[in-house]
Amino acid sequence: METNLIIALVVFVAVYALLIWDKINRAVVALIGASALVILGVLNQEAAIHGIDFNTIGLLIAMMAIVNICQKTGMFQFMAIKAAKAVGGDPWRILVALSVVTAVLSALLDNVTTVLLTVPITFLITDELKLNPYPYLVAQVFASNIGGTATLIGDPPNIMIGSAVGLAFMDFVYNVGVIVPAILIGTLIPMYFIYGKKLKVSDELKQRIMAFNEKDALQDRVLLKKCLVVLAITIGGFLMQKPLHLEAATIGLFGAAILMLITKEDLHQVMEKAEWTSIFFFLGLFVIVHSLVEVGLIKTFAMKTLELTGGDMKVTGMTILWVSAIASAFIDNIPFVATMIPLIKDMAPGLGGPEAIQSLWWALSLGACLGGNGTLIGASANVVVAGMAHKNGHEMSFVKFTLLAFPLMLISIVISTIYMYFRYFS
Repeated sequence: METNLIIALVVFVAVYALLIWDKINRAVVALIGASALVILGVLNQEAAIHGIDFNTIGLLIAMMAIVNICQKTGMFQFMAIKAAKAVGGDPWRILVALSVVTAVLSALLDNVTTVLLTVPITFLITDELKLNPYPYLVAQVFASNIGGTATLIGDPPNIMIGSAVGLAFMDFVYNVGVIVPAILIGTLIPMYFIYGKKLKVSDELKQRIMAFNEKDALQDRVLLKKCLVVLAITIGGFLMQKPLHLEAATIGLFGAAILMLITKEDLHQVMEKAEWTSIFFFLGLFVIVHSLVEVGLIKTFAMKTLELTGGDMKVTGMTILWVSAIASAFIDNIPFVATMIPLIKDMAPGLGGPEAIQSLWWALSLGACLGGNGTLIGASANVVVAGMAHKNGHEMSFVKFTLLAFPLMLISIVISTIYMYFRYFS
């Protein structure tokens, strides 16, 4: 086991080093790392496959298919023009408007689905205004993860916590959702000083957008109606996911299949437009992270963290918040949260019972969800946006993103720390 632990750690560090170097396709790096772990005997193939989150993979493919068909209607162009005109074509206000929309949608849908729907709008607007889309993409990555923190269904860690502890939708809204607007504002303020004054366009470009008739963008109204019906059913399915006892991938794939059936779209054409680089990157990354779980590294890390708190509720809560945030920036938050849940449960008897440790679940939720903003591979939405950017000729490098994102993530955790202290620990 000691040998396997060393091999898993070496592969993990090597993969991350190559991702930071950013000279080799990230999907290739992840797949080589995952394959090496199987070849070297750290995982057998069955264990490697078990480590893959096929719910995430299925949901990604499903929503990519739905979005690719919906794009043909012109509905995203319609939404883009409406959004741009609503704020007078001002570049900074557009960034804020798209961030708010992304955050709200991410609270009701999963954040990957949200960015799949909103990023095409971003590219259209920035193309029309002749702006670099990078600040807008970063803002939407942050908004998707911040918004997803607000509800039970917004982010996988919340779904896991809610399921394990029996927490309801409104429990999350009342305990973590209330601070989300402040966190979003606290993130956008520094971005204004970094990018806001640079986002300038001529009045001519603004007027050009204001002169657009958004209805002209609708290219196929029959297809649009079919898409809107299926989107409504799919989104409704996501909102009713818990009562229906269905995984998000099942709902998404059902929606995609129904849409392809009623629109008679060519399956090959729809699927060839999917972000397959992102899909295969996820496959490899899931296996690499699962190897750390299998050799006990994540569990050891989590246990040592809890031991250091000495049983003090305030210290325990703040430690969980910060360690979850830092860890989730570099390690997928799903296996980390899966390890933390039983450990926090085991602490309940010594801290006054299950009711007494409610605040620890909110600390875990805030830390794990917001921590994903720290690096380009900290959350699923980040990877998807990077893949879409690459496909549109705009690179989001690991180093450049992290130099901006990690400090902004720390600001969100500072805000969460203040909130947690005064609400639960003062």
